[in-house]
Amino acid sequence: MKITAIESYVLTIPTPQPMARNYAHQKLVVADIVTDEGVKGLGYSLVFGGGGAEAVHAYLQTRLAPALVGEDPLMVERLWEKMFRTDMGIKKQGIAAYALAALDIGLWDIAGKCAGLPLYKLWGAINDRIPAYGSGGWSKYSERELIAEAERFAALGCKYYKMKIHHADPLENRKRVEAVQRALGGGVRMMVDVNQRLEPLASIRQARALEDLDLVWYEEPVLADDIAGCAEVARAIAIPVATGENNYTRFEFRELLERRAARYLMPDVCRALGFSETLRIGHLAGAHQVAVAPHVVHELSLQIVGALSNGFLVEFIDWTPPDLFEEMPACKDGHFAIPGRPGHGMALAKGARERYRSA
Repeated sequence: MKITAIESYVLTIPTPQPMARNYAHQKLVVADIVTDEGVKGLGYSLVFGGGGAEAVHAYLQTRLAPALVGEDPLMVERLWEKMFRTDMGIKKQGIAAYALAALDIGLWDIAGKCAGLPLYKLWGAINDRIPAYGSGGWSKYSERELIAEAERFAALGCKYYKMKIHHADPLENRKRVEAVQRALGGGVRMMVDVNQRLEPLASIRQARALEDLDLVWYEEPVLADDIAGCAEVARAIAIPVATGENNYTRFEFRELLERRAARYLMPDVCRALGFSETLRIGHLAGAHQVAVAPHVVHELSLQIVGALSNGFLVEFIDWTPPDLFEEMPACKDGHFAIPGRPGHGMALAKGARERYRSA
């Protein structure tokens, strides 16, 4: 089997209210991998908020895709290494990482289809039904909107809910968290997300204002680049730290683990160089007794969590319109059943490419 062509493009998808107040749209950089035996692979990277998607597309199309044409798509590891080493002067972070991830995801889709297995079973399954946490709580929500969203996730059976804490006053953030906890009662546990907005001392101060609220985790307490600062916060507070959505390679995650900077790692399969590297990160975390709860794209993340003994949760952000994918996994009783279709199980809906294409 040989790869004969790779067609790539950008989809721009408007987001619903009230999420649109923070992010007006999301963008997918999509790669359709075609083979001479008729098997096709769908790869895509979600560029959250859309920033830089066109640059991701350009790098994928001009530098990485040509390196794959003519190759055997089932040699996934070899092709991952080839892409990783295509431009040694460019670190595989940011734009280059998103581009590599989209192609790696597409290659694994082909591998699963050829094997007739969903990827989590191809990799060695441990679970076929994964718990989810409802995620949102955007900073521009009113308290009423915040509670309404949390209650919607709870109605779907989600036992966990995550919200942003972006107010400059730590006590104002506490008031919002307490308001949601009161509304949800004792059946739903909560996480909070700083989104890298604080430096270490301010982050420690914020966390200490929340320590008695029995939070599952305290997310991205400092800039993702500042691993030493994250470790400083983790040592100083009583709430477990979660981080990793803005880290890329296993080498960054190795440093997070060695510094004991987090108890939960959150690799994003679209940033962490695809399924291949995310699996490596997951197994590395397992060797340190650290749980993995991947960032967004739950429809892809399910495959990863289903193959990891230290897989914990997937993040459920309900942003996809019903006409984007053919069969989006549905949340029932707070869980997602992993699709049993071969490969990663996702396909664009008929007409979605034409309807949403922007580049």
